[in-house]
Amino acid sequence: MDTLTHIALGACIGEAFFEKGFGKRAMLWGALAQSIPDIDFIAASWLNTPESLLAHRGFTHSILFALLITPVFALTADKVHRPHNIAFRKWILFFATEVFSHLFIDGFNNYGVGWLEPFSHLRFSFNAIYIADPLFSVWPGIACCMLFILSRWSAKRKFWWKFGVILPFIYLGYCTINKITINNDVKNIFAAQNIPHERYFTTPAPLQNWLWYVVAGNDSGYYVGYRSLFDSKKQMDFQYFPRNDSLLKPVEASEGLQKLIRFSQQFYTVEKWNDTLVFNDLRFGQIIGWQNPNEKFVFHYYLQQPEANKLVVQRGRFAKWDWSVVKALWKRIKGN
Repeated sequence: MDTLTHIALGACIGEAFFEKGFGKRAMLWGALAQSIPDIDFIAASWLNTPESLLAHRGFTHSILFALLITPVFALTADKVHRPHNIAFRKWILFFATEVFSHLFIDGFNNYGVGWLEPFSHLRFSFNAIYIADPLFSVWPGIACCMLFILSRWSAKRKFWWKFGVILPFIYLGYCTINKITINNDVKNIFAAQNIPHERYFTTPAPLQNWLWYVVAGNDSGYYVGYRSLFDSKKQMDFQYFPRNDSLLKPVEASEGLQKLIRFSQQFYTVEKWNDTLVFNDLRFGQIIGWQNPNEKFVFHYYLQQPEANKLVVQRGRFAKWDWSVVKALWKRIKGN
């Protein structure tokens, strides 16, 4: 999830653990601990783009990192707040909950999380919730604001930390049910429409959890389409994109290219824009693809111009959005 959501959720969890006995200091510790795995953004200052893509949600999102950083936080908080009557095991449980919940939640996005780093480069991604879903973030956001406003002795604080912690996880469960429903639908559709594929994935289109982006294919190319939970038709319109591996011959020895392929988990295509080779990672969707099925992909990397690839994941995420695009998204969500 986005950093602000982690901060708000971490603050609510801090209140849940300590409530009146530790005041609002627990919220600050919670926000800090919940955010610490995202310290990997610093690596972008010295790594090139392909290396930075793999570093993000890599080691600092691993189980090993969580096991190492938890006692560091616990020892620091225990020392800073002496004298106190908080058992050390409570510090350990608190910070472990914060860090591991961050790792757990990020696994539901489509970026991929390296839980097993450095022992395995396998990335886990359940693709059940968009990386910035307002219906997940709003509850801890509101609760965090209320908890900072209310007196530390207010009887209403218990209601608000429950509001900020329980509702997001209920929504996450709802998203997981939606994911299972969509997967069952598209498997039947693949069979009915004879869509050849060795691998596939489904992930929500931007900012909601009812319209899903679907990619299925093999080493030759991929079929891309959209499926709403409210679609009544038992079929889908797919756009085919050839993978075009043959275009990679001029740069096939590039270490950066191999890192991009690893990062994409094989869901990529290659195109030639004028004289420039472009690598598309299909996992991040298309720019307004529900409105124009031929649109470019959000993640497009210029293979022969590495200096032009800053913020590559964000570059096309909300490009071309205007009110007509929002209306088209809403119309598509309502189903066909």
